[in-house]
Amino acid sequence: MSLEKIIDEMIKKAIADGEFDNLKNAGKPLNFDEYFATPENLRSGVTLLKNNEFVPEEVELLRETGMLREKLKNCTDENEKRALNKKLNEKTLALDMMLERNKRRR
Repeated sequence: MSLEKIIDEMIKKAIADGEFDNLKNAGKPLNFDEYFATPENLRSGVTLLKNNEFVPEEVELLRETGMLREKLKNCTDENEKRALNKKLNEKTLALDMMLERNKRRR
């Protein structure tokens, strides 16, 4: 049996087993604008990271500091405020150090 037939059988089995039923963005039109806007030499890497929901550490730290700031705004307990401030300072310092280190690499 040829490789093409084996793959075709695997796909048919996956469809029959419902493995494609709940895919993210199922039924929505494909938008290739972002894909083709990415430089050709970076497309496969960017697509791989995006499809696996990879978020750079810097972006994750920005998100976390934003959440901590929001929690601080709504916090009324002084002990909790101190703990949140401590976490915020640690995350902000880590982000600043990471950005500085990245700046030096350029």
